[in-house]
Amino acid sequence: MSKFGVMVMGPAGAGKSTFCAALITHLQLNRRSCFYVNLDPAAESFEHAPDLDIKELISLEDVMEEMSLGPNGGLIYCFEFLMENLDFLTEALESLTEEYLIIFDMPGQIELYTHVPILPALTKFLTRSGSLDIRLCAAYLLEATFVVERAKFFAGTLSAMSAMIMLEIPHINILSKMDLVKDQVRKKDLKRFLTPDSGLLDDDPVEIARQKAEGTTGEEVEAADPLDKDAVMKGASFRRLNRAVAGLIENFSMVSYLKLDVQDEDSVGAILSYIDDCIQYHEAQEPKELKDEEFDDMDGMDG
Repeated sequence: MSKFGVMVMGPAGAGKSTFCAALITHLQLNRRSCFYVNLDPAAESFEHAPDLDIKELISLEDVMEEMSLGPNGGLIYCFEFLMENLDFLTEALESLTEEYLIIFDMPGQIELYTHVPILPALTKFLTRSGSLDIRLCAAYLLEATFVVERAKFFAGTLSAMSAMIMLEIPHINILSKMDLVKDQVRKKDLKRFLTPDSGLLDDDPVEIARQKAEGTTGEEVEAADPLDKDAVMKGASFRRLNRAVAGLIENFSMVSYLKLDVQDEDSVGAILSYIDDCIQYHEAQEPKELKDEEFDDMDGMDG
């Protein structure tokens, strides 16, 4: 009998734990069972107490102290230790029925999703037939404020695409913290970010304002001092790098975003409907469509 789960991931500060809490609250209000698994060995506080916490097995603080490792190396060590002790997960999850949605709250270090093979191995274990057999999808969160800086937005989108390729499971991408940009970005402009393309770099307001303030044009001086970080980060080479990244994302055409405001119950419910569609929680279910006047606030598709 299959189980169902969602792996909530994304860079630090994207609002993963806040989304998990809102999702759990929404499920509880709708009398639906869930099982909350914290897989962040550095997490300290929770709105909802985890049903299973990796810190019962190993904590980042202890690893850093005993192994003399930094936070990134310590985190990788924690997951390597988890992979050597998978009974920790099996014993807690194998008895769950198909009525449960298993929510995995992941750490914010993107190296786990883009550089090292630990999470792909973990997802293979969780989804393997004959073992836990979890129908699993990934929900990758990117903070909506990234749209204000186009270079940061495309860097975050590249990380999301890397995670999609590495994990090889059904995947949705989410612009979180929508409440923080409602007064900064027009709804029509924000819609352009839901399916990223290189055209977004042509009218970057940050770049336009910088050039205007400095009295420069798009023709930057190529011979910038490579030791001058400020010059390098705004020079022609940096712009070409951004355009190459944006072109790569556009050519793959894998990433599109849903918009999330955790303070809006309908928004959380709509995201849940896309998760349910990915994992086929109800065979006949379709993602939730909002009313016509609200549809502009929740547009996207699974990747």
